[in-house]
Amino acid sequence: MWTYEHSVETTAAPEAVWRHWEDVANWGAWNADIEKIETTGPFAAGTGITMHPADQDPVELTLAEVRAPEVFVDEARFDGLLFRTTHRAVPLPDGGARITYRMEITGAAADEVGPQVGPGITADWPDTMAALARRAEA
Repeated sequence: MWTYEHSVETTAAPEAVWRHWEDVANWGAWNADIEKIETTGPFAAGTGITMHPADQDPVELTLAEVRAPEVFVDEARFDGLLFRTTHRAVPLPDGGARITYRMEITGAAADEVGPQVGPGITADWPDTMAALARRAEA
């Protein structure tokens, strides 16, 4: 298994972060890598999301878990590997929230492939999460 986790803190409440997560059509407003995005239904477990990153092939995701306003999990499958990303917004004691993204790559070749592809997938997370926090604070 390969894992990576990154967190940022925001003055925004988890509910404010959640509003941006469930507005999938506008993820590109705070995620600069998204050129186009489409969904097959509501922001609920089982819904498919097709992300079109700039200058890359589309990425097919499935929402595996959705629990407002705390967590959603998306999954992608490639070549026998499962890419599972948990997005969490946890309230802080003095207000605001800690936003955490965690990716786990599992499967037969995850120990070899994870370190090769994982860092490229997660490289933009600090910038993307900071942009999400700014949007939620507005």
